[in-house]
Amino acid sequence: MDLKITKTLVIPSNEIKWRFSRSSGPGGQNVNKIESRVEIIFDLDDSKVLNDYQKEILKRNLKNKLVNNSLRLAVQEHRNQLLNRQLALIKFSSIIKNALNKSLKLRKSTQPTKASQKKRVEVKKKRGALKKSRQKEKIYQI
Repeated sequence: MDLKITKTLVIPSNEIKWRFSRSSGPGGQNVNKIESRVEIIFDLDDSKVLNDYQKEILKRNLKNKLVNNSLRLAVQEHRNQLLNRQLALIKFSSIIKNALNKSLKLRKSTQPTKASQKKRVEVKKKRGALKKSRQKEKIYQI
């Protein structure tokens, strides 16, 4: 089943790897025998659908979520594997869609105000005077 991200971007099912494991949490004895935890693995570098520009945008915007340039998403909210698979696909598509649409905010460089510069110098002078008052007086012999 191909995953539709936007009108023009559709990720084929062969680029998405699935892993299943036993889930923690509620389920009683069901937890010990059914692999309901779902993990999606999508390798950005091996993707043939994404162009280089999209890959760079995703790498920059998802740098905290990427492991070896692959996006991993694990879902174990439901006791049923099918529901977890559907939820994982929804979350995965929204993560990629948001990462591609996120714009880069450039920092506007500003100068410190005269008042803030004056305040900074005053604080430094006050701190220096305090330290100087704590010093022992040095007596020089001639």
